[in-house]
Amino acid sequence: MAEQPVDGAPGYTEAMVELEGILAELEREDVDVDHLAERVARAAELIELCRSRIDAARIDVDRIVGSLETPE
Repeated sequence: MAEQPVDGAPGYTEAMVELEGILAELEREDVDVDHLAERVARAAELIELCRSRIDAARIDVDRIVGSLETPE
């Protein structure tokens, strides 16, 4: 089942799939120039979303690992 974050935005995996689709569109020789800027803008949004999700996961992992460490 696809991840569904509470904020309504696509999850990381879903965003990556959409981003890969946009990249495939942009690599085609018959790319629709009328929609080019729109697709690039959407790709930028998805990249930012993925970076945000990675940063949040890193913070969570650091917090969890930190809680497992015992003071000496």
